[in-house]
Amino acid sequence: MSERVLVLGATSGIAEATCRVWAKQGASLVLVGRSADKLAAVAADLRARGARLVETAVADLDDTARHPQLLADSINALGGLDVAYLAHGIMGEQQQSEEDFNAAAQVLYTNFLSPVSLCTWLSNYFVKQGRGVLAVISSVAGERGRKSNYVYGSSKAGLSAFLDGLRNRVDRQGVTVLTIKPGPVKTAMTMGMKGSEKFADPDKVAQSIVDAIHAKKDVLYVPGIWKIIMFVIRHIPESVFKKLNL
Repeated sequence: MSERVLVLGATSGIAEATCRVWAKQGASLVLVGRSADKLAAVAADLRARGARLVETAVADLDDTARHPQLLADSINALGGLDVAYLAHGIMGEQQQSEEDFNAAAQVLYTNFLSPVSLCTWLSNYFVKQGRGVLAVISSVAGERGRKSNYVYGSSKAGLSAFLDGLRNRVDRQGVTVLTIKPGPVKTAMTMGMKGSEKFADPDKVAQSIVDAIHAKKDVLYVPGIWKIIMFVIRHIPESVFKKLNL
């Protein structure tokens, strides 16, 4: 039987690249996203690349009340579930978030509370099943707050901490929780950002994610150099760090 994968936020740049890897492996996929047109285009591409099954569902993942039915319907469409991949999120505008709490709250809701709702339902499903992989995109930005993006970073810090605890709860019950911490990647989210020409290639990032899922890793820094970079950044003394222009 092919791998059965649920992708939440399937039209994001990293998710789309990851789905291309799964399609070549003959996986069965349910893609969830906001835009029917974008989902249809991604689904057609994945079918052409060899995916065994591709179904789509249009949903606003900020609508947490809809999560239980959405997830149950998706699993029924797949005939079961092996991997749940959470890839949705927003960068937000840091300046706007500094001036307007509602803008900051939207970033925190989409990047933290929505994934917490989905992970809670999915992890309980996998525990009952006795197996499964929950792979979630967090970010290296969550490892230390910086003035340039501390609202986005704090949403990812909260998500990473939640996944740490969830892993500690469900690992002994046959469930793998993978926290994915990408550095900057060339996607629509980062288009136009300073230095974007040097950002990581999404196809290489995607292959690393699929490999980590198959290896049942706990945490993935991608590209791997970010594990070293963040180790250094976390250990810069606060007296020095607060004077840096980051």
